[in-house]
Amino acid sequence: MEVERMTEKTEHAVPREIVDRLGALPVANVGDAMQRLGVVEAEIGAVWRGARTAGTARTVEVAGGDNAGVHEAIDSLEPGDVLVVNGHGVRDRALVGELIAERLRARGCVGLVVDGAVRDVGDLEEIGFPVFARAVTPAGPYRHGPFRVGVPVAIGGVVVHTGDVVVADGDGVAVVPAAEAADVLARAEAKHADETRTRNEIVASAAPA
Repeated sequence: MEVERMTEKTEHAVPREIVDRLGALPVANVGDAMQRLGVVEAEIGAVWRGARTAGTARTVEVAGGDNAGVHEAIDSLEPGDVLVVNGHGVRDRALVGELIAERLRARGCVGLVVDGAVRDVGDLEEIGFPVFARAVTPAGPYRHGPFRVGVPVAIGGVVVHTGDVVVADGDGVAVVPAAEAADVLARAEAKHADETRTRNEIVASAAPA
């Protein structure tokens, strides 16, 4: 089985406070703060209602329909990570189900983004593990490889590097480059504050005199 493992050097480690503050914002505001770039294709979305997450990316690229690389990547996870899987958009083999999600959660992983398919949606919702994927199918994966762990990957038209900030909610997924996280946060919080003021003004103007 052909395997490639590497660890990207992250020159801009993002403080957890910045990650948490980005995660407290609507993903729409985060995307707006990046001039609508860095937003993953709409086909990749929450597999259960109410799922949301924010964390630092850990990446893996797998052969379509094969999850050997997902198993390999688990040991590289650290608390606060989001596992990002380039599954090449294959929709007919689920790369992750509830059992792997339990292993991810035990490592402190706070979410999963898959450009591919997953399964066991009811169980994922029951354990509260946020998963964002292109498709859902009951069909299980192969486990032969090849795969690459810790390399830059592409998911839904967006390149993700280890250490980037991944934020996701019911609207979808956005990826904030690590080097830009503080600036994007400032713009996104300003955007959210402006929208909140506008919303309050609209509500006040509509209230009976």
